[in-house]
Amino acid sequence: MDEECRNCPALCETRSRVVHGYGDVDADFLFVGERPTARADDTGVPFAGAGGSDGDGGLRRMLERLGLCDVTSPADAPTLENVYLTNLTRCRDPDRRPTDEEIGTCEPYLNAEIRMINPEILVPVGERALTELGIEYTTTPVDDLSLPADHATRIRGRGFELVPMIDPQAQTTDQTQAWLEAFVDLMASDYRQTKGRQER
Repeated sequence: MDEECRNCPALCETRSRVVHGYGDVDADFLFVGERPTARADDTGVPFAGAGGSDGDGGLRRMLERLGLCDVTSPADAPTLENVYLTNLTRCRDPDRRPTDEEIGTCEPYLNAEIRMINPEILVPVGERALTELGIEYTTTPVDDLSLPADHATRIRGRGFELVPMIDPQAQTTDQTQAWLEAFVDLMASDYRQTKGRQER
């Protein structure tokens, strides 16, 4: 995964860095957003600052509450356990969302990460990630997948389960609590059976 990638000329002009995936490479849970946040563009850590400007953002707080992120770890280098974070695209334009072509250009990187991590659960964060992962990794017609309707639900995929999440910046307190409760239930279940195995 090239640190000096020039595949999307317009994004190359606006990014500070290429933001690749980050976290536990043996993770069961892989979170996929649409594009790097503004803070991720500075730090190189996907989702940095997602969900607020008060430091680490809503997603980090959610992971801490689930015991998946060390509360004492630095904001710009969180210690994640059983979690890997990435995005549909690796580069950020501060003024617009990525185009379909840009997402398609980055798709081989995402697919390589998913194959490498081999997670049990994919967490699409936001509508765009749900659509893209839904097309590739479920048998559910993509027109039947949407947020907020599928927020905090379990969707059977091709070798994975998907547990979609509304973007942390757009979640209400009730939606955050609903997702956390659903994920606690999932973590307590025998979720590894999604691949027909008990142990990694």
